[in-house]
Amino acid sequence: MKYLRRQRYFSADNGDAAGADDDPLSGVANLFDIGLVFIVALIVAVFSAYHMEDLFNQDSEMTIVKKSSDGRMEIISKKGRKIEILRSTPEQAKGQGERLGTAYRLKDGSVVYVPED
Repeated sequence: MKYLRRQRYFSADNGDAAGADDDPLSGVANLFDIGLVFIVALIVAVFSAYHMEDLFNQDSEMTIVKKSSDGRMEIISKKGRKIEILRSTPEQAKGQGERLGTAYRLKDGSVVYVPED
């Protein structure tokens, strides 16, 4: 009789809290859920910080000009659901032309274009 009493005490089937709280991995599921919520919040924060909500809007149009350190330029344009990437090199940008005017940067950071006569 003494043996049955010990077995019943350590069993989790009897509804006691003795066997339910002894699982050392029960908190891992909560950490995983917290990690997922953190990742989703981080993605939403990055999209809102860079004002990229228009990428998910099907009716929006946007153009991004990006220049890398080696002089290459990329023009990323989105029209509706279609996204195009145009890549250019400094050699493609060279050519003949005429001077149209001068641009000046003011102290407040704005740029003023003055056409030549």
